[in-house]
Amino acid sequence: MRKQYIEVPLPMSSSLFYKFWAGLKGILLSPIYLVMAAVKRLPGISFHLRCIATGLFFLVTRRVALKTCYRFLFFPMDSTRYFEFYEVWKRVKNFAFKNYLDVSSPRLMPLFILKAVPAATAKLINPDFSDLKETKKLANALGLKSRCEFFNTTLDDAEFEPDSFDLITCISVLEHIPNDKAVIETMWTLLRPGGKLILTLPCMSRPVEQYISHNPYGLLNPEDDGYTFWQRYYDPERLKSSIYSIIGMPTHIAVYGEKQYGFFFRNASMKRLLGSRYPFWREPYMMADEYQSFLSIEELPGEGVVILEFIKHGGYI
Repeated sequence: MRKQYIEVPLPMSSSLFYKFWAGLKGILLSPIYLVMAAVKRLPGISFHLRCIATGLFFLVTRRVALKTCYRFLFFPMDSTRYFEFYEVWKRVKNFAFKNYLDVSSPRLMPLFILKAVPAATAKLINPDFSDLKETKKLANALGLKSRCEFFNTTLDDAEFEPDSFDLITCISVLEHIPNDKAVIETMWTLLRPGGKLILTLPCMSRPVEQYISHNPYGLLNPEDDGYTFWQRYYDPERLKSSIYSIIGMPTHIAVYGEKQYGFFFRNASMKRLLGSRYPFWREPYMMADEYQSFLSIEELPGEGVVILEFIKHGGYI
C-alpha cells in the first residue's frame, strides 16, 4: 500500500476584527451557498436544514453557547459528511431499534438518530475525552442525556455482551484504527441477528495510507520518523480482506467522490493552513459542484467515501 506523508502547518492566527468579519460573512453568504447547493440537488441538504432548525431551537432556549448556535445555523457539517449523513439517515430512518451503539462517529448523526426514535437508548464510545465531553453537552441540550451512556474508551476495552445491539454505526472512524479487522469482528459479535451495521469509509481505486506530522488525538504512538498513522483509504481488495471476508457482503453500498483527482487533498491542506480563516460557508456548494456519485470505487478518479450497510442474518462470526 502506498504511503503518503502530511506535514501539518501552524494555523494562521486571526485578529478579533477578522474573526468578527469572517463570522459576518458566514451569516450573509451561508444561506446563498446553501440555496445554490440545493439547486444542484446536493445529498444531505435536508440534514443541513434539520441542523438549522436545531440551531434556531438552541438560540431561543439558550441551551448551548452562542458559538454552538452559530455553527448549527451556518456550517454544521463539511466535506463528505453531506454524503455520509445523507446515506446513513436513509438506512436508519425506517429501521426499528431499541439498543443502539455508536463507535466514535461525528456526534451529530448518532444524537439525531436517537432523537428520532424516542423508545431507543444508546451507548456512545469515544476514546477522545474532550470530544466525548462535547457530545455529552449536546446530548443534554437535546434532552437525550438520560437515554445515553457514554464510554471514554476504545471498543476493545468496552465490556458489552454479545448480541446486545439492534443498530451499530461507525462513521468515518475505522480508517483511523490500525487493526481494523479486530474492530469489525467485535462490532459484528455485538450486533444481534437481524440487526444492522452501518459503516462509512474513505476510499480510492488505489489504496493509500496517510501519516501525519501532528498527532491530533494522542491515541497512537508516532513512528521512528516522527509521523503518526492517520488513516487508510479503502480499495475493493482492502474492503474484501478487512471487512467482507469477516462479515459478508453489504446489503447496500453507495460511493461518492471528487470529479477531479487531487481536489480533496488540496482543500484539506487549505483547511489546515487557514484554520478559522477557511470559508466554511462555501462547503455545501463546493460539495455539490466538485463531487458526484459513482457506481463503484473502481470508477473514482481520486478520493471518495463509501457507505456500507450490513444486516446480520446468522449468529456469531
